[in-house]
Amino acid sequence: MAYTINTPEGTRDRLFAECRERRQVQSALTGLFQRRGYAEVSTPEVEFYDLFLQSGNPLPQERMLKIIDRSGKIMVMRPDCTTPIARVAATKLKALPLPQRLYYDQTVFRSGQEHKGGSSEIAQCGVELIGSAGRKADLEMVALAVDALRSCGLERFHIELGHAGFFRDLAGRVDMPPQVIERMRSLIEGKNFAALNDLLEPYAGQGACRALRRLSRLFGGAEVLDEAEALAGGSAVLVYLRQLYGELCQAGYGDYLRFDLGLVHQIDYYTGVVFRGYVEGAGDAVLSGGRYDKLVEAFGRSAPATGFAVDVDAVADCLPAREPARLEGLIHFGPGALALALAAVDSRAPGTWELSPCDTLEETLALAREKGAREILVLEDGTERRVEV
Repeated sequence: MAYTINTPEGTRDRLFAECRERRQVQSALTGLFQRRGYAEVSTPEVEFYDLFLQSGNPLPQERMLKIIDRSGKIMVMRPDCTTPIARVAATKLKALPLPQRLYYDQTVFRSGQEHKGGSSEIAQCGVELIGSAGRKADLEMVALAVDALRSCGLERFHIELGHAGFFRDLAGRVDMPPQVIERMRSLIEGKNFAALNDLLEPYAGQGACRALRRLSRLFGGAEVLDEAEALAGGSAVLVYLRQLYGELCQAGYGDYLRFDLGLVHQIDYYTGVVFRGYVEGAGDAVLSGGRYDKLVEAFGRSAPATGFAVDVDAVADCLPAREPARLEGLIHFGPGALALALAAVDSRAPGTWELSPCDTLEETLALAREKGAREILVLEDGTERRVEV
């Protein structure tokens, strides 16, 4: 009986075109980040579990892949890039002036629900703007998010804007236990309308309850802000979002922007503007980020911050399929002709020519027919000639 070796659940092999498309996305993103003044940092794939406890444990522990080191300490495969970079900014970069513009090209590891088909290893390219608060930093980050998806070659996409403070403001107006607030956050995040209505039923008489019922439905164009104001009354958060939207529209980004005031994020270190990017053809967000002004402080340095991450494979899956390079020919070379043969391969388009490993021309001809090549370049005895297959 044949023995099949599978990859662990949530992982997969990537072959040929998938690798090429992934590199294409990574190259486009990192090139853009460098042009905008961001410098690359890299953090370990394994971190102490305590690091994420210290940061407020933004991810549920069941989503983290854990291992035990020789001393018995619990470690996790990096489930998030922002928290380790916040640690670096607060320690190893503490002597450098703010703001600091950092980018990364790394993999995060998360344990999905069993048999749900999600990925446990997620290639991310992202940026962190450390030490910059306020409107200009938020404008830079949202504009960079749009440009990031454009740089990859995507056309039919949009960025949805929200604000973590809007949910907190509404939740603060309701006399509700913290655990119920977290349950409500999860239902709003998942747009689970029926369960949200049931949860809020005991609080129906309180002022903000109507707005909380509608929160997961407040998504769309700028008219969403009007409805939110009617539901919640005056809100500094909504005024701020209008200001950002106006400036971004003036800069030519308006066609890519929408609103989702139900963006409450299960990663609860966000403190201000939050946003996600969606592409036609992708089942979930391909970009996610926002402002997190308290995270770096958890590691000993007071520094407001904002950033986002792009799911590289999700973006690559949305790109138009490209035909792979077709093998045009083989190079058959004799003794002493290796340098000439390598120069001949390097001078041609990648993937269109290969060196022949065969000792005789007859063997090279047979190999060329098998691989579908059309001709052979023969380099031997100081001469060069072509043989059609």
